[in-house]
Amino acid sequence: PSFGFLFDIDGVLVRGKTPIPAAKTAFQKLVNSQGQFLVPVVFVTNAGNCLRQKKADQLSHLLGVPISQDQVMMSHSPLRMFKRYHEKCVLVSGQGPLLDIAQDLGFCQPITIETLREKHPLLDVVDHDRRPNVLVSEYFSVVLFGEPVRWETNLQLIIDVLLTSGYPGNPHHHENYPHIPVLACNMDLMWVAEAQSPRFGHGTFMVCLENIYKKITGKDLKYEALMGKPSKLTYQYAEYLIRAQAAERQWKQPIQTLYAVGGSATLSQDDEIDNSWETELAAAAAARCRSVLVCTGVYNPHTEVPLDTRESITETVFHGHRDFRFDPGLVEPDHIVPDVDAAVDLVFQLENFAP
Repeated sequence: PSFGFLFDIDGVLVRGKTPIPAAKTAFQKLVNSQGQFLVPVVFVTNAGNCLRQKKADQLSHLLGVPISQDQVMMSHSPLRMFKRYHEKCVLVSGQGPLLDIAQDLGFCQPITIETLREKHPLLDVVDHDRRPNVLVSEYFSVVLFGEPVRWETNLQLIIDVLLTSGYPGNPHHHENYPHIPVLACNMDLMWVAEAQSPRFGHGTFMVCLENIYKKITGKDLKYEALMGKPSKLTYQYAEYLIRAQAAERQWKQPIQTLYAVGGSATLSQDDEIDNSWETELAAAAAARCRSVLVCTGVYNPHTEVPLDTRESITETVFHGHRDFRFDPGLVEPDHIVPDVDAAVDLVFQLENFAP
């Protein structure tokens, strides 16, 4: 094969914990009788609340085909390349086994919001029942894995860390700018589960954090890196995983085309974000990435694209992150199909591929 699949998960293969019926049918077409994939496949999810192996096990169970952790790309997977932060003390925000996730990615000194709260109990006072007494200090970078549970606690303590250059027991100093590094995974404003309407995603938490920081300081919150769909970093890392699969199977033909099923094409990121991670990856080899949108998730094929792109941030059609420039051509899919089974059929037809 000279092509590979990048599959979104939520709204494409599952809704919450319920598999979409077309998914099992589609994956029977993608494996041979021994359960080996006939083409390179990577699952690209903006979820960040578990280890890759757990997600691979869940997908194997839901889809009825064996999936390895090397085929799974979580929103935080590219953090493996940010080695210059691995030795530093980092504050991590999100849900799930955060310390296990951080250590698996290479971070040696991760600290959770809950640990920070225990060390600085005077800082978290929105909930009157949790107010208490004692303070110490240390230095952090901040990694946002995904939406946390107690938003008020996370927002307060992350702002404290940013406004004190990593010494949250100290008074705020607005002149500490630029603030200490912030790396964020998953910018999804909303996502689809079993409910009839989309639910808040990590992007909504980030909107809150950015606006609180700007309201207090008058300055923009800056990200050292943004990852998760639709960032360039995510698609480059996914392509790297696709190439690794092809090499492992000793498929000689270069991968020319990637089909992002359920995902958009990559969006242009503001130039100020640090792109030094690009040197960590081999040069991209695929000539093109085609988006194949399905109608089982958040995507609405009837939404109109605004004519005036300068006003796009306030238009409902563009739910992308603040630091991604809007381009109508990049939110127009190459193909629209009813579901993932139809997507696989379409790609096989386009590639003249007969398993």
